Parts: sequence; C-alpha cells; structure tokens
Amino acid sequence: MQTGTLFYIVGASGVGKDTLISQAMAMLAPTGRYVQARRAITRPKGPGEDHEPVDDAAFEHRRRAGGFLHMWEAHGLKYGLPISILDDLRAGRNVLANGSRGTLPDLAGVVDRFVVVEITAPASVLKARLLERGRESDADIEERLTRHVAPLPERLDVVTVVNDANIEEGAARLVAALETHAARLAVRRMPISSAHGHIAYLPADGRLVDARAYADVSRIDVIGKGASVRAAVNIAEPGAGLAPHEIGLTREAHAALGLPDGALVAIQRTPSPASRRLLQRKIAGEALTADDYAVLFRDVVEGRYPESETAAFLVKMIQTLDESEVVAVARARTQFMPRIAWNKPIVVDKHSLGGIPGSRITLIVVPIVAAHGLLMPKTSSRAITSASGTADVMEAIARIDLDAAGVRRVVEEVGGCIAWNGRLNHSVLDDIVNSITRPLDINNNYWSVASILSKKWSAGSTHVVVDMPYGPRAKLKTLEDAHQLGRAFELVGRGLGLEVRAKATDGSGPVGRGIGPALELRDVVKVLDNAQDAPSDLREKALLFASEILSFDPGVGSVAAGRARAETLLASGAAKARFMRIVAAQGPVPLVMPGPLQHTVRAPAASTVSDVDGWHLAGIARRAGAPLDKGAGIDLLVRRGDTVAAHGALYTIHAASPAEFEAAVEMAGADPGIALGPSAVLVPA
Repeated sequence: MQTGTLFYIVGASGVGKDTLISQAMAMLAPTGRYVQARRAITRPKGPGEDHEPVDDAAFEHRRRAGGFLHMWEAHGLKYGLPISILDDLRAGRNVLANGSRGTLPDLAGVVDRFVVVEITAPASVLKARLLERGRESDADIEERLTRHVAPLPERLDVVTVVNDANIEEGAARLVAALETHAARLAVRRMPISSAHGHIAYLPADGRLVDARAYADVSRIDVIGKGASVRAAVNIAEPGAGLAPHEIGLTREAHAALGLPDGALVAIQRTPSPASRRLLQRKIAGEALTADDYAVLFRDVVEGRYPESETAAFLVKMIQTLDESEVVAVARARTQFMPRIAWNKPIVVDKHSLGGIPGSRITLIVVPIVAAHGLLMPKTSSRAITSASGTADVMEAIARIDLDAAGVRRVVEEVGGCIAWNGRLNHSVLDDIVNSITRPLDINNNYWSVASILSKKWSAGSTHVVVDMPYGPRAKLKTLEDAHQLGRAFELVGRGLGLEVRAKATDGSGPVGRGIGPALELRDVVKVLDNAQDAPSDLREKALLFASEILSFDPGVGSVAAGRARAETLLASGAAKARFMRIVAAQGPVPLVMPGPLQHTVRAPAASTVSDVDGWHLAGIARRAGAPLDKGAGIDLLVRRGDTVAAHGALYTIHAASPAEFEAAVEMAGADPGIALGPSAVLVPA
C-alpha cells in the first residue's frame, strides 16, 4: 500500500515552476516526508536543476529495463522519472516530480495517490517575466501567451497554484496545496449509525494525520472531489477496523458525502483557528470589524460551531452591541446578501418598528409614491405576535408570495409592490439569533437596526424613511428613546451608503378603526377612496410619510411640496387607481370580508373614554382568529376622549369560527381593554 503521494508539477514557461519547487523543497525536506524526484535527462550536467545526465544509449537501455516510471521528449531532449519513486511512495514519502503538461502520465493501477499540480500566473505577469528573461522576441512572447491551452483531463486529480506574487508567497501557496493533498485519507463506511448527526472517526495510529491534533476540535469538513460533509470528530483506537490511512464515516455521513469507499478526502478544522480566535475575542468583550463579523456570521450560518459556542457568541454580541459596532455588524451582513440592481438613482422604501395596532399606512403610501413616479419595491412581514401585519392585510386582496423575479416584474410594470419578505430577503442568521434570544427575552435595538437596513440595502433601496412610534405600550417608550434609535438608523444608513430619515411618531394608541387584516384593509380602501368616514388618523399618518418619501425626489425638493403632491395624488384618485394596478399585477384574490359572527362591547353608562389599550384589543382579535382568519378582528368605534352614551357601542368583535368567537367574547368580558370614567364598568351587551 502506497501512502505517499506523487505530485506531478507542471506549468508554462515563465510561471516560476522550477523556483517554486526549489523553495518548497527547502521548506519540506527537513520533515523527512518529502523528496524530489531526480530526473534523468539526455543533457550534460550544468547550472539549474540537479538532474542525472545520461546519453541516448544509456537512456534507451534503462527504458528497456523498465527503469522509468514515466518518460517524455521535449526540445530534442529525453526526460525520465525513475521507477524508484514507487519505493518512496510505499515508504510513505511524498514525491515532487518536475513534469511536462503536454505528456501527462497514465499511472492508474501503478500509483495509488497521484496529483497534478498546475502552476499558473496571469498573462500580464507572464509577459513581464518573459520580457525580463530576454530569451524570446516580443512576437514570440505574444504568440506564446495567445496559444490555446487545452484543459487538463477531468479524470485527473488537479490542484492549481497561482504564482502572481513574490517567491515567498508563491512557495507558501504551493506548500499549502501539497500539505493538504498529502494528508488525504481514504474513506471507509463504518458499521455505525449516528442517527441525526454526522460523525467522522480518525485513527489514533494514523500515518497521514495526527488524530491528537483534532482531539479538541468539535467539527471538521470532509472534502472530496465535488463533495463534502461536515461531521463531529471521534478518535478510533487501533484494532477498531480502521487502517492508519483511512477516515471512518458513520452511515449517515457516508451517504451525505456520496463518495465510494477508498475515495481520497481532505479534512479541515471547522471553524478555522482564525475564526475561533475572533469568537473568543468577542466573548471576552472586544470590538470586532465588519470583516471579523462576516467570518463569524458565515461560520454560524453554515453550522461550523456547536450550539453552545454559537449561543455564547450571539448572546454576548446582542447584549453588548452599541453605536460603536452597529455599522460593522450591518456591513458584515451585506457581505453575504445579494443586492437587487434597479438601475435608478432613487429607489425608496419605508420601515416601521411596528407594534401599533391598525397602523397600515404602507398600503396607502406605496400607491401614492408609485403614482408620482418613484420606484418603491416594498416587502413586509406577516404578523408574529400581533393581530395583523402589512403582508397579512395585502393578502386579503392580492397575492403576496412573490419571488425576486415577480417583484421585479411588478415594480417595473406599476412602480411598486407590497409583497411578503419571506421569499425574498429571509435571513437564516436572524432565525438563529431569534431561536436563541427570544426564549431568553434578550433584545437589542441596534441589532434590529443592522438587520433592517441590511435588508433594505439588499432590496436595492437607496432612500429609506423609518417610522419610530413611541408610547407607554410601544417598543420605544419615550421620545428620547425614539431620537436615540433614530440616530442609529441614520448612522448605519450612512455606513451602508443609504439616505435614511427616522421619524418619531405617536404610538400611544391604535391607528385607524380596524384591528385584523380585512378590517384594516377596509380602512385603507376608505382612505384611498377619500370616503367621508375614512379614519382621519390613518390618512394623516400616511400623508406624513408619503410627504417625506416624495421629498427625496429633487423635482419635489421639500417635505411641504411633497405633502401637496401626496394630497393631490390621493384626492384625484390616482393613488387608488395605482393601488388597484398593483393588486392586478401581483395577482388579485377574492376580497376577504369581515367575519360574519359579530359581538359588540358596550358602555354600561354614559361616560368618557379615558384609555384605549390597543395591544389588549389586538390580543382579543387574535383570540377571534386573526391573522390566520383574515376576516377576524375588532372594529374600534371610539377613541380616547370620546364621550359615549349609556349602552353606546365601543367596538365590535368579528370572527368566523364559533369556538374562536366565543373565546374572544369571553376574553373581552374579563378585560375589555377600554377604560371609561371612574364610575363606568364595562359589560358586554
């Protein structure tokens, strides 16, 4: 059995092949694991390569006697690699052979481990080296550089080393390639099942890899030709059925790799030592750069760290993230997010920190902006803990599950869209973070800023307005909280090359009358129709944000001019017409109506509304079936400060399911969510 590897090194004139071989051998020879084949060449001894000089007769005699493993002719000379190479390979030594690309040997069945190493360099580098050498004319050099070179046969195991830097860097690249391929192990399927995970076994008495060096490594990547698998590492003692040159894989790992027994594979620590040092630095409280975070995020997403280390890193990052690092985190996220190119100088978007029941202004703002002529590819989320999200409301009238091509088609056709973000800029990293931080109730608004704006960047936006509602029950409690986070949005926006404006808004209560998809859609349509009974607060907030967005247009120039333009587009019906074009382009669905089961909660006596807990009302709407039942929800009939007569209606519960309807009515009876004057006690009627 040969455990040594024969490296057949080839490269065009000028790539520096001979120099790199010499430098690599100077670095590797002291290990005792590498030797260089001494070629027999029919030329006298001289400067340069230490070859064995022979005449034609001696070369021919040796050929007939089987003294060469491989031979070829070039430039009137004969070259031969000695058969003694096989002795080195059987002894476990790796052999470097200076070869010819034009005469690749067929050593199948003779050499167990054979790798072609191709040294290359960019054409500009080759030209400079050949000119400096001065052996050829300019025309000859040009002809050499433009000569067609056929690709190496796919059956061969080939590794490419680019020599476009200094000698030391080129030699280091060659040595790295040699060491990786010399340490490859032969795959063996173990008679072991690892259930859900993948496990690899390294032989304790291994000749090619020191298993002890992997004793403290949680995972490795097993990499073969065109295939790889990630696995936990165990060490097999001698006598466990694993040869010193093999790597054992459990049944599941072997199937995932998809290579036959005996296939040669390399192993790599995962994560890399450099990545682990970054993780340890962050856990210790050090600040990291964008490139540092990109390394860690990629390794986390690709599952290179065990859950315990992933949790430790993410919890520390979320707990300590502040303005000093938030730009670095946002930039790191964009490094592995594709960006949609719209080829327009201004592409607008808006975002709301959310949490305000009924505040469904996006369905009004997008058609106003699109009718004006700016592109607004808006993607929104479904509700997570609330009674409705923007995507849920739009889904009550149109398709929202657009892919990237669908978004592009709709936006190019009508200037805007209102699509679900689940098929577009879904973040696996956010999923991992949420799975760890939500159960622990760990939150950080700076992480949210980085996540939000990196997704806006990915969507191709250039200008963004952020709605930052504040109030006792909102995510942001005070105006100062809103201003502080607004500064972070604008800071990160500048770091990503976006123009971001953050606007603090009143988040003390619900906006509009409806809470639940169909009821909120009804409010939106009333505003777009300029109906007399349209919710005035919803209309005003929509115009506020439409004005800000339109002012990004140099032709508008100011927020005041944007306001006038937005009011005109709304009053003229242009916004409603554009909304219906967006619906048609995305794909209309049967309009969802409010649920047929209704129950009205009334005031027991004449009084004044002192408080409306929109968040509790949203909970009642969820109990009624929202947002999954898009017709379920609450139709709010009063506002804070309103006076109500005895038995006056406060809100109506809508549902379709009798069981959910009864549960919502019961919840409203226990706590209606609306406070009246001190003497009034709410009762369902």
